[in-house]
Amino acid sequence: RTIPLISWLFLCSDSHLCFSIPEGNECIKAIAKSCGECIQVGAKCGWCMDPGFLKQGEATSTRCDELESLRKRGCSSTKVENPQGSQWILKNKAVTNRIKGAENLRAEDITQIQPQKLTLSLRLGEPQSFNLKFKRAEDYPIDLYYLMDLSYSMKDDLENVKNLGTQLMLEMSKITSDFRIGFGSFVEKKLLNPCTGDQNCTSPFSYKNLLTLTSNGQEFNTLVGQQQIDGNLDSPEGGFDAIMQVAVCGEHIGWRNVTRLLVFSTDAGFHFAGDGKLGGIVLPNDGKCHLENNMYTMSHYYDHPSIAHLVQKLSDNNIQTIFAVTEEFQPVYMELKNLIPKSAVGILSANSSNVINLIIDAYNSLSSEVILENSKLPEGVTIMYQSRCKNGVTGEGEMGRKCSDISIGDDVSFTIRITAKQCPKMGKPETIKIKPLGFNEEVEITLNFICECDCHKDGIENSDICHNGNGTYECGACRCNEGRIGRQCECSTNEVTIEDLDKSCRKDRGTDICSNNGDCVCGTCECKKRENPEERYSGMFCECDNFNCDRSNNKLCGGHGHCECRWCICDANWTGSACDCSLDTTTCLASNKQICNGRGTCECGTCKCTNPKFQGPSCEICPTCPGVCTEHKECVQCRAFGTGEKKDTCERDCSYFNLIKVKDRDKLPQPGQAFPLMHCKERDANDCWFYYTYAVNKKSEKEVHVSALRALTSSPLWAGVVAGIVLIVLALLLIWKLLMIIHDRREFAKFEKEKMNAKWDTVREWR
Repeated sequence: RTIPLISWLFLCSDSHLCFSIPEGNECIKAIAKSCGECIQVGAKCGWCMDPGFLKQGEATSTRCDELESLRKRGCSSTKVENPQGSQWILKNKAVTNRIKGAENLRAEDITQIQPQKLTLSLRLGEPQSFNLKFKRAEDYPIDLYYLMDLSYSMKDDLENVKNLGTQLMLEMSKITSDFRIGFGSFVEKKLLNPCTGDQNCTSPFSYKNLLTLTSNGQEFNTLVGQQQIDGNLDSPEGGFDAIMQVAVCGEHIGWRNVTRLLVFSTDAGFHFAGDGKLGGIVLPNDGKCHLENNMYTMSHYYDHPSIAHLVQKLSDNNIQTIFAVTEEFQPVYMELKNLIPKSAVGILSANSSNVINLIIDAYNSLSSEVILENSKLPEGVTIMYQSRCKNGVTGEGEMGRKCSDISIGDDVSFTIRITAKQCPKMGKPETIKIKPLGFNEEVEITLNFICECDCHKDGIENSDICHNGNGTYECGACRCNEGRIGRQCECSTNEVTIEDLDKSCRKDRGTDICSNNGDCVCGTCECKKRENPEERYSGMFCECDNFNCDRSNNKLCGGHGHCECRWCICDANWTGSACDCSLDTTTCLASNKQICNGRGTCECGTCKCTNPKFQGPSCEICPTCPGVCTEHKECVQCRAFGTGEKKDTCERDCSYFNLIKVKDRDKLPQPGQAFPLMHCKERDANDCWFYYTYAVNKKSEKEVHVSALRALTSSPLWAGVVAGIVLIVLALLLIWKLLMIIHDRREFAKFEKEKMNAKWDTVREWR
């Protein structure tokens, strides 16, 4: 019975044969079939190209592993494919150190950002970082375009703007020696003239470019003086149409690649995308230039642009916007400013008399801040910024894109980190650009993606190694053609039988397929992978592993060997089932160069004393031998009571044992413990008896228990006194005894005499 392999894989999902995917090691988890797939998993992954690297039962995908794991598994570093990312700076012109009044430079010769062009080669998951420097140049050219609302409510403002050209030229000369000014006006999409009676106004228009940028301030004054106000039916104006045309019609406006300022002056709100429907206009604004004879001709055809559309075009054309508006509409334009980077809002007086100061203040505010922006990133590419601004101020995240309070001549820098998470679908290089908002300079970055190994170039298509040409032999392994599987591409996905699999993947009839530790693929066991990359199944039937050997101190093979097929292979000078027995006898050598002082044998690097009286690492300690008590007397005395000959050097000379104080003699350890014990009684410096025990415990630590209660001893003086007292007492007792004897004899004699007298009297009476 023959079934497609794909179906068999599906059927095995309900059996024990299914392939387990570990959660820990991402390199193993990826099950990479080629070197290219491996290095795309992450920067930690490498591919072993050694043809003889795989052990029996290991799948081709096990060539992909973490670098340290590959080294431990025996893959030489010269056989590991592990490409690294790199970078090349192609254009690195230094920033311009220019002071006002120095030699004239063309705008294109002034550099404020460095470097200007570079190439990055990105390995997936491995970031590439570079530093970007920005320096605000002095005496940098400025183009300013004044865009004014000429609706009827701006009548008095127009009078004050008529002299703006020469006055503004004078003020701006303090900032730059190269200044140009232009003028345009707007009202609303074209309707009938709403002005009535004696009002001197013209019908509304969407946008007029009245004066291309010029360095002649008097020409500005003359042209503005010829303008008349226009009418409008509603309060919001069509200023967005005008801004769009000013931004995209660079040739008509005369923009140079210098600082570009757009002053937008109005006393009303604005129409935006969707409002054109009120006049029957439904087509969205196309963001293109439609000026004919300096007049916007498509206002009746295209709707007002959206705010997002304006932001894009202003940014693309490096235009910084200054909104000069009346106090009534300041909150509205402040909200708009928050949506348009590198823009400012100033409050216009009722008749625009403060417009020059407003422009100067807004320019200083805009030019003192640098904000980096990047073009659209390719899919799977991320970018991060870190700023280093004036006075040691740093920023990360969104704050890492900008620096504030920059003065002319100040240097600031940014660290930019670019990371690729996936390879592009077309496999071609991508280009991104980074620039400071409002400036015409930019950094061009070409991104190359490392998605294949270098050894891929040397691959041999239809190689005989891959089962009669059924695959490409590359990077030490076969990459099978479509429809072929197996380590050497020896099987077809349409010619696999379950019976053959069962037969060739069992050790014998009574065992599980691949010992239940692998999958039968193409009649060959491919062993399962473990979450721990250092743990592996192996063998023809996956019957072996390298993690089920005996352990010692919670270490596999005691840390002194390696596990092969569930048996410990010990390192040199180690033996035992867990390689925990050392054959090295140097640890048993005593100071006299004898093994265990000649009192024992060295077993597993430790002395086994043949005489139970001796202890210690080299059988050198005899706790119960004569002289032990005297040897330790002074140290016990100084540590326990602070007295004795060694009281001044106690800490230095007597820290070789552990001291435990007990209440009295009865609390001292008694014989019968697991280790020998010596009871000691010594006299201290105060002529008192003190009692202690000395022993060496199972850890070969010297241990002293001492009684806190001491006892008086008998001195010669006291002995004499006591002896004298005893003699006196004995003499008194003898004298007393002698007197008692004399007394008793006298009394007895008296008694005998009285007895005789009594007997005589009786005889006489009888007679």
